Amino acid sequence: MRSVQDVEAYLGKMNRRFSPVDDQPGTFLVHGGDNMPPTALRVDPPLVVLRVHVGDVDGDAAANGELFQKLLTINAKSLVHSSFGLEDRRIVLCAALELENLDYNELEAALDEIDVTLAQQVPQLAELSKAAHSTRKA
Repeated sequence: MRSVQDVEAYLGKMNRRFSPVDDQPGTFLVHGGDNMPPTALRVDPPLVVLRVHVGDVDGDAAANGELFQKLLTINAKSLVHSSFGLEDRRIVLCAALELENLDYNELEAALDEIDVTLAQQVPQLAELSKAAHSTRKA
């Protein structure tokens, strides 16, 4: 079975900048490209959980319908390892991998997908969020 040390070794092998979260053993912040939020990676047997806070949702569901539809469409058409979700009023991009059989390629693919999604989709999602917010003010 894989361990925190294996995951940390995989991150090092990927040449990714990462740092442990001091007060949470088995938790790391994995840094992607510039201007991208870090991905929180937590080794929590039997899973390795990846999540990144993408943005916040203002207003009610009806005002954000186009934004929510876009998130679901991206989930269905573009994402294999991860998915968008809502947690309280936050939009998060999450993935969960099984620790027991985790291999380097699987972790790399999940992190790469998160990086690409943040780079390609988040600017458009931010515009939809702004549009929903400005419609509510009008």
